[in-house]
Amino acid sequence: MEVIKTAIEGLLIIEPRIFKDARGYFFESFSQREFEEKVGPIHFVQDNESMSSYGVMRGLHFQRPPFTQRKLVRCVRGAVLDVAVDIRKGSPTYGQHVAVELTEDNHRQFFISEGFAHGFAVLSETAVFQYKCDEFYHPEADGGIAITDLSLGIDWRIPTEKAILSEKDTKHPLLKDFESPFTDPL
Repeated sequence: MEVIKTAIEGLLIIEPRIFKDARGYFFESFSQREFEEKVGPIHFVQDNESMSSYGVMRGLHFQRPPFTQRKLVRCVRGAVLDVAVDIRKGSPTYGQHVAVELTEDNHRQFFISEGFAHGFAVLSETAVFQYKCDEFYHPEADGGIAITDLSLGIDWRIPTEKAILSEKDTKHPLLKDFESPFTDPL
């Protein structure tokens, strides 16, 4: 696997080594040993999967301390625009984001450290999205910022009239009204 650093510390793009032949392809979607050699120690405890249709936007979600989550996300069918926003108080990149297109064809994965709000928009007719978490989901630690916050400068590539959000995701605060529970660890 190749690890690609992004403009924001704590966000990495992972590209697997894909072996193709007349039968199709094969790749290791996760290797504990290789991940720890190239990224660092991790112990994933939960795998999640969602299926969504075009225009669905999920996020921007995070879990508050002490139940923070690091995630390794990928799209196994279709295409999504996956985004992580830095919400670490004092971080030089606070409020900035990294956006990565994850597709069934590029097999890319996105590693998101704690201190980031995470979300995605479905760009294809349908998408199946999978992610590993290093902490279990705790509803009492659930948090979010508004996925439609224009101040974040995210081009979701979905026309506003086509966007589909859950009721919960329409109630998250804008970044300017948000009190972050995270501080920059640097």
